[in-house]
Amino acid sequence: MHVWWQGAVVYQIYPRSFQDSNGDGVGDLAGIISRLPYVASLGVDAIWLSPIFTSPMADMGYDVSDYCDIDSLFGDLADFDRLVTCAHDLGLKVIIDQVISHTSDQHPWFKEARSHKNSLKKDWYVWADPKADGTPPNNWAAVFGGSAWEWDTRQRQYYLHNFLISQPDLNVHNPDVQNALLDTMRFWLERGVDGFRLDTVNFYMHDLALRDNPPEIHTHPPLNTYDFQDHVYSKTRPENIAFLERIRALTNEFDDRTLIGEVGEGRRCIDIMAAYTSGNNRLHMAYSFGMLSDEFSATHFRNQIQGFFDKAPDAWPSWSFSNHDVDRHVSRWLACSESADAVAKQAIAMLVSFPGSLGIYQGEELGMLQTNMEYHELTDPPGIRFWPEQKGRDGCRTPMVWDASEHGGFSSAKPWLPVKKPQLASNAENQEHRQDSVLNHYRKALMLRKQLLALQGREFDFLDTPEPMLTLVRGSGNDALLCVFNLSHQSVNVAVAGMGRLFPLSQAAKITDDVLNLGPNGVAYVGTAAVGSPFALF
Repeated sequence: MHVWWQGAVVYQIYPRSFQDSNGDGVGDLAGIISRLPYVASLGVDAIWLSPIFTSPMADMGYDVSDYCDIDSLFGDLADFDRLVTCAHDLGLKVIIDQVISHTSDQHPWFKEARSHKNSLKKDWYVWADPKADGTPPNNWAAVFGGSAWEWDTRQRQYYLHNFLISQPDLNVHNPDVQNALLDTMRFWLERGVDGFRLDTVNFYMHDLALRDNPPEIHTHPPLNTYDFQDHVYSKTRPENIAFLERIRALTNEFDDRTLIGEVGEGRRCIDIMAAYTSGNNRLHMAYSFGMLSDEFSATHFRNQIQGFFDKAPDAWPSWSFSNHDVDRHVSRWLACSESADAVAKQAIAMLVSFPGSLGIYQGEELGMLQTNMEYHELTDPPGIRFWPEQKGRDGCRTPMVWDASEHGGFSSAKPWLPVKKPQLASNAENQEHRQDSVLNHYRKALMLRKQLLALQGREFDFLDTPEPMLTLVRGSGNDALLCVFNLSHQSVNVAVAGMGRLFPLSQAAKITDDVLNLGPNGVAYVGTAAVGSPFALF
């Protein structure tokens, strides 16, 4: 039986940067509501809202101080209810971010936990005594730099924080913590949300023995001390799976809900994605940073997809190229093309050909480039800490560009992050009525995915073609579709016996006498006659 989330296209909205309705320079729920018809026009199936809960905003909402209320910056619960109703009326599902590996240090739970030695919530967080010399209990590092342990003068102990000092980690080993977190999720399920995106889903559990992480071997010292370690004890513990099963059991109490986990891991990301989605009692889907990297090669994309299905043939992945944590993919991959628009169009053509569900980050459909930030413009903690070698995440979080006006139609006031000329150039209004625009190419790609049966299931087969060619067959029999991508800025000729017709969405491609010519960043969607035929490049 088909369920809506299998193969769904999920559009990520970063609320601070989508649409400001009240002129304070920050996006809000009312602004999102006003733009939902545009989102629906893309042909997506769901929206994912980055955190909108009450927060001091030290990490832009990923430091929650109240899981069951909306931060006043964005609106209130009535606005949220209106958003859900409006989205549903437009045929869009609503997925919200759940940040449950840690809270803000302003959360009442943590305030009570640190208040005195015998606090009933002391064990809701991870505390440890210092070593004899006063140093932290082990070598665990924080993702945003420095030690993962912070000394608390009231408790005379260290508490664990995998991210900012102001983001203490919950002790999810504690059943009371699990129950409290599940109650907050039930609150939103009963309010009508269609699913959760689970932030840092493999960070929930830690090694109870607090063993040191072993070193990660590097040829040259990395920028961040976090990358010196293989994080086998500070995250991705086996006990995590039992909690995921509890979360799944909760969502199973409601109809048509889904769970998508963010796997924060490097070389083991595919293994974790597979483990967390295997069977029918864990996550429905997961994604990792594997596709969000600088790597742009047929081998890399093939290894990610084939690797997942080899380990979990009955599970379901989600693939995306951009989000709020990484540089925009058009900028990352521009070196492989002479045209930003060509990269953007090829990227969505590739994405819709992959088996699984898809994630699209706001502005991606406009071919938006990474914004070049100056130090005084930064708000992101890791960017401020590691400048200038790492500029942080602000460059991918700058506001949507709706038109060519001063602030891109995002706000009547100065936005919280700047809107600059390279971004204004790709504004939606300018692209709306140009049939060759990136925006309309996205619409065509998503429509084709819905129209072609071959692109809707899990059936696929990669063909053994050399770089820079990524070649896969989707579907089978009369519905089969050959998808060929030239991942370079040089033209390539491909000889295929019995070549079928080119489908829409092909670009820089033509067929002459059984020879397929693919120009720079060329794409060919070819009918069944070519499936199974031998390839020859010349």
